[in-house]
Amino acid sequence: MSLVKLDITESVATLTLNDPDRRNAVTLEMCDEVGAMLDEVEANPNVKALVVTGAAPAFCAGADLTHLGDSEEEGLLAIYEGFLRVGRSPLPTIAAVNGAAVGAGMNLALICDVRMAGESARFDDRFLQIGIHPGGGHTWMFQNITGPQAASAAILFSEVMDGREAERVGLAYRCVPDAELLPACQEMAARTAKAPKELVLRTKQTMAEIRDVTSQQAAVNMELGPQAQSARQPAFKELLAALKKKISS
Repeated sequence: MSLVKLDITESVATLTLNDPDRRNAVTLEMCDEVGAMLDEVEANPNVKALVVTGAAPAFCAGADLTHLGDSEEEGLLAIYEGFLRVGRSPLPTIAAVNGAAVGAGMNLALICDVRMAGESARFDDRFLQIGIHPGGGHTWMFQNITGPQAASAAILFSEVMDGREAERVGLAYRCVPDAELLPACQEMAARTAKAPKELVLRTKQTMAEIRDVTSQQAAVNMELGPQAQSARQPAFKELLAALKKKISS
C-alpha cells in the first residue's frame, strides 16, 4: 500500500498521508514518497496549488523517531525532509488539518502557506512532553505565525488547541465542520486557476522574499519589476483590452 495518495483535479493536487493505522506517522519511506509525488506535481503544468491532508482519523501523528540511528542530527534531518520538501515547493500550499497534528505533524501544517482546520483538529506540540527539543524550525515557524504568546502556550505549557482555538489565535486561517474541510480547501486552492501559473509562483516567491524588507520603499522596489513584467504578458493584455472595450461600448 502506498503511504501517500495523490489526486489531481484540474488545477489542484491533493496529497494525502495514507497510513491511518499508525495515524500517518512520518517514516523515511513516507518522506521518499512525498518527495517523488511533489516532483511529479510540480512538473505538471496544469497544477497551480497543493492541498496536504491525512487519512482519517489523524492529520499526522508526528515523526517515527526510531529512524534516528547512530547520528541524531542526520536522522532528524532525514525524517524532517517530508515536511521540509513541502516547504520548498514553489506551489501555494494549504494544510487541511482533519485530526491530530502532533510534533513533526504540526510542522507539516505550519510549513504550509495556509492552515484550515476541521472541528476535530488537534494541534498538539508535545515535544517537551516526550523529552525532546522542538526541531525542524518549529519554534521559528510557530512564533512567526501566531506571535510569541500562543507559541509559548503550546510549546512551553503543552496547551493543545482544537480547530476553533487554533482559528482564534491565528494558527488556522479558518475552522470549518469536518465534512466541509477538504472541499473548502480544494475550493480555495482552485481559485489559483484564474491566474497564469508563472504569475502564481512568482507572487508566492515575492511574498517569501519580502518578509525581510524593512521599509515601504524597499517593498515597492521589490514588487515593481515582477509587476511590470506581468503587465507585459498576454493574460493581462487581454484582460485590459476587454476592459477598455467594455468601457468604450
